[in-house]
Amino acid sequence: MSSNLAVKALSDGISAPIARLMQLYQHLGADNLDLLDEVYGNEVVFIDPLHRIEGLSDLKRYFANMYQNIGSIGFEFKQVSDSGTDALLVWTMTFTHPRLAGGKAIVVDGVSQIRYGDKVMYHRDFFDAGAMLYEHLPGLGALVRLVKRRAGL
Repeated sequence: MSSNLAVKALSDGISAPIARLMQLYQHLGADNLDLLDEVYGNEVVFIDPLHRIEGLSDLKRYFANMYQNIGSIGFEFKQVSDSGTDALLVWTMTFTHPRLAGGKAIVVDGVSQIRYGDKVMYHRDFFDAGAMLYEHLPGLGALVRLVKRRAGL
């Protein structure tokens, strides 16, 4: 496979598909969405707390829309558990959006559950949607933060 996402030999038990996935999220942007083809299968299912997407073409549309609206985004992978067909990735995402938090950086911790063969066929992200979005919306943000404080979260 001729790849724009070079995969180096990894001695820590991370498979090539997971290494490609991690590299993808270090390089993905509005101008290189074709990199998704190298990582995700045509029938991929992608789920996060706000969306359920089925198929690579819909996933590309999702990312195209996201990158039109986001200022910057970066991922730091903190821990990876990879069985050879399933993986869990613990990460921290830092992003900016001109209409959230006054354009300041927002930091969200999350976990991705991945199932794969040669390419990723199932990707589910778990994160606090309130910490990512709702807490930073004018009006609603104060209410969400109040509820979370009272709940001890």
